[in-house]
Amino acid sequence: MFKHVPNILTIIRFILIPFIVYYITKEQYILSFIFLTISGLTDILDGFIARKFNFITNFGKLVDPLADKLTQIAILATLVILKIIPSWILFIVVLKEAIMIAGASFLYGKELVVSSKWFGKLATVLFYIAIVCSFGIKYWNTSIYNPLDPSSILLPQFDIYIYYLALISTIFSLIMYFITFYKQGYLKKENLKIKEDANSKDRSK
Repeated sequence: MFKHVPNILTIIRFILIPFIVYYITKEQYILSFIFLTISGLTDILDGFIARKFNFITNFGKLVDPLADKLTQIAILATLVILKIIPSWILFIVVLKEAIMIAGASFLYGKELVVSSKWFGKLATVLFYIAIVCSFGIKYWNTSIYNPLDPSSILLPQFDIYIYYLALISTIFSLIMYFITFYKQGYLKKENLKIKEDANSKDRSK
């Protein structure tokens, strides 16, 4: 039973997504932060347990990054709808994930499981930091800042610069994935030809 704990923790992250989104829409940024923190802790914990006790599975390799991306995209989409961040940030993230899904579908035929790498995790961490800053700024400016009090400070939207870093890291991770797969030989022309020949034989049977 214990060997399933990492995957159970990953599934919990999927369950937490609607709670995070709900509290963002209700402008309950502290509760949103709490649920996002729980999600992040389960992410760290499931990876630690899987590596520590060698409970790494192909299911975990696929579902763990999927939980990261769904959480990230759901939150970013909500922030876009609420006009807290610009829509082009979400567009770039979705485009990158679409390319990754297309690549993963191609590599699935080669029996290769695309697991999460450090550069992919870096982008996720930066987005989490940016999202938490968005929560903090929005909470401060709507709940604490008093325009009638001269000593009260309105926080600037500095979170956008962290989103810039996260997007740069996202593009960097996409390039690194392509480089990694190319070095492993999965994107070389001769391998593509082998796959096409195999598909042709299958159709002829």
